[in-house]
Amino acid sequence: MTTAADTPPRRRRLYLLPLTIVLVLVVGAGIVAWRSGINPLARTGVCSVEFEDGTDVEIDTEQAENASLMAAIAQQRGLPARAVSIAIATAFQESKIHNVEHGDRDSVGLFQQRPSQGWGTVRQILRPPYAIGAFYDQLEEVDGYESMDLHDAAQAVQRSADGGAYEQHELPARALASALTGNSPATFSCTIDSPDDSGQSERRNGLTENANLMLRDVRSAFGELSVGGFESGGIDSGHSSDSAHYEGRAVDFFFTPVNANANLAGWSLAHYAVANAERLDVKTVIYDDKIWTASRSSSGWRDYDAPDGPNQQTLRHLDHVHVDVA
Repeated sequence: MTTAADTPPRRRRLYLLPLTIVLVLVVGAGIVAWRSGINPLARTGVCSVEFEDGTDVEIDTEQAENASLMAAIAQQRGLPARAVSIAIATAFQESKIHNVEHGDRDSVGLFQQRPSQGWGTVRQILRPPYAIGAFYDQLEEVDGYESMDLHDAAQAVQRSADGGAYEQHELPARALASALTGNSPATFSCTIDSPDDSGQSERRNGLTENANLMLRDVRSAFGELSVGGFESGGIDSGHSSDSAHYEGRAVDFFFTPVNANANLAGWSLAHYAVANAERLDVKTVIYDDKIWTASRSSSGWRDYDAPDGPNQQTLRHLDHVHVDVA
């Protein structure tokens, strides 16, 4: 019997050659991906808000979807960012911002609301828009909640056995609320797998099925919005040659006139689109000289290189949020 030690050196080198080629190819592909702005080692299904002062809060995509919905509903109702901070901190403590179907006694949902305490039926409470709306209904009844300590405001709504427990979640809740309400632009991002092209055809209104789902979802979260970039029968001009608008996969959400208030609302929607990108098959979000793409999501928000042209306000996406889907 021939052992490994008996194998002639040349034969061993031949055995090692295929493995060496594979390693070179893998390393080379990793370098190409890295230079393209893609981190091949990045975890997917993770979202985070990162500030220049070093604040970094990481959550999963389900938590991101729920937290972004709290911000969207607050914007629809005209509530301040403080209300969103209180809601997120409360949900952190009660459910880790997951829509759980169980809890203490008959508690369920994001805020562990109890049907026996008049919060609604189990089926209602397990619908995040309902649960969030019910929370805000009670919060708005708390006189002076905007200036109260966060844990006191949360306790006034929840009437929990340990109201002080909400305090530990104040800093991450405030960071998320600041980003998701648009007060901290381009600070919230998610790393996800890029969705496969759907190949869907345009429906009667000029949008694909995925684009229509995205549009309905955003309108449900934020209320009525000014939209464009599509029309019945489709469009064939007005955008760059490779635009997703020509395939009915894109919607523009307008926030005009361009000012500080519009910018807050625009960034809230832009961050919402990223927070829900995995669920809605979002591929690209562009706003306010910034771009996020699913294919390079590990790079977060990047500078957007707007084309030359006379209407820079529109070309730089200062007056609208562009969202396209697979």
